[in-house]
Amino acid sequence: MSPSAISELTQKCQDIAITPAKTLHLKGHGDGEATSNGLEKSEFLLGRHLHKAFPMVTGGKGNYLYLADGRTVFDASSGAAVSCLGYGNERVIAAITDQINTGVSYLCSSFWGNSVVEELCKELINGTGGQMSRVYLTGSGSEAMEAAVKLARQYFYESDKQTPRVNFIARETSYHGNTIGALGVSGHVARRAPYEPFLMDNIHRVSACNAYRQRKNGESDESFVARKAAELEAKFQELGPETVIGFVCEPVVGAALGCVPSVPGYLKAMREVCHKHGALFILDEVMCGMGRCGTLHAWQHEEVVPDLQTLGKGLGGGYQPIAAVLISPKVVDAFMNGSGQFVHGQTYQAMPVQAAAALEVQRIQREENLMQNAKTQGEYLEKCLKSLLGDHPNVGDIRGRGLFWGLEFVKDKETKEPFDPKLGVAEKVHDTAISAPFNMTMYPGTGTVDGFAGDHIILAPTYIVTKEDIERIAKVTLEVVSKVFESPGVDS
Repeated sequence: MSPSAISELTQKCQDIAITPAKTLHLKGHGDGEATSNGLEKSEFLLGRHLHKAFPMVTGGKGNYLYLADGRTVFDASSGAAVSCLGYGNERVIAAITDQINTGVSYLCSSFWGNSVVEELCKELINGTGGQMSRVYLTGSGSEAMEAAVKLARQYFYESDKQTPRVNFIARETSYHGNTIGALGVSGHVARRAPYEPFLMDNIHRVSACNAYRQRKNGESDESFVARKAAELEAKFQELGPETVIGFVCEPVVGAALGCVPSVPGYLKAMREVCHKHGALFILDEVMCGMGRCGTLHAWQHEEVVPDLQTLGKGLGGGYQPIAAVLISPKVVDAFMNGSGQFVHGQTYQAMPVQAAAALEVQRIQREENLMQNAKTQGEYLEKCLKSLLGDHPNVGDIRGRGLFWGLEFVKDKETKEPFDPKLGVAEKVHDTAISAPFNMTMYPGTGTVDGFAGDHIILAPTYIVTKEDIERIAKVTLEVVSKVFESPGVDS
């Protein structure tokens, strides 16, 4: 960003001062006002937080949500990086309505095929340039990862019923879903903790690819990647290469780490280790895929094609619950030349109404060239965030790709020491952001450092954002962070 552009943007935020902070302002926004500010506690829904009251949403359009208390909130996180086209898109609503009006919103996939389902699968395969071969459609990212784990195991079982391949290698501080199999693959210790006795014991781990916390002083990308590849190779040797089914990772880590992108060359090096030993290379793009990172698939940033890939969130843009597994030709061939059957199924897989919504979302993205907008506006968001918040004493790192950006908060910028988890820093930033006068969403995350400690927020706006929207997001983020991290002795 040029000096004049930085000056112009900074001028818009001239009334907001950043002062060095050594302690966190702990008085929560709206403490004790759970029912007086348009917030409601549910009496009937078993939600994620039983003691917390939430603003009630009455409608939405484009980038905005309308609340029962009269406020309009700008959604700068697309919910959980889901609502990529924003709210109330008339084309998608019409596609859903048209499909329902056929009288067929659901079909049992064991009995029937459907043309709109086939069209969606064709659209998705074409989006890979034909480098993937088939699509398994399901209802959520967790279900997609569950299916991918089974597909990977059955791939080897098809040719050898006594195959010794029983182990997966995943990464520390990772998150791949909350069903038992998907959570078992995950390495996020806090999310695993209540269910640890139930989880698979055949998941083994290597470190994540987190340059901010792991790169040595003066270490180049090439050296960093070589170190990661050597670690994966060592894990293969420890387990016995012939016992490993595959390696699982996110190209850009979402909720667990806060938009941490792989170092250039990392994915290629990991795939080479896998293929050297006949194992599968599996990518989880539930959060970072389908255009979120400026290319339709995150692996297309470096053209590192996986053997299996999970999709979700941006696939249907929140208009229907839908996710998928993309399957490479070699995996499909093993099934075609073997049993010809995937020993797995779910009631609501490949529903026509889900497919109709997702197909229209994908067509809109393609026809309106929204991947380019995600790339262009994402680059501008990076410049704005780094120019306004790069020197803030409690912002340790700003990282991401496309319209997928994370801010990691630290107690000490020099040592990168995280805040005490009991302080709830990320949640406090989020609660402040969605409150008046800021009225903007951010997606909070914890356990960034080790699965327990560490706080970050994610900014993942819709693919329809404009330059002016980006400036607003950066400005409000600055205001919110400045509000939460007040200087010593300041209390309100």
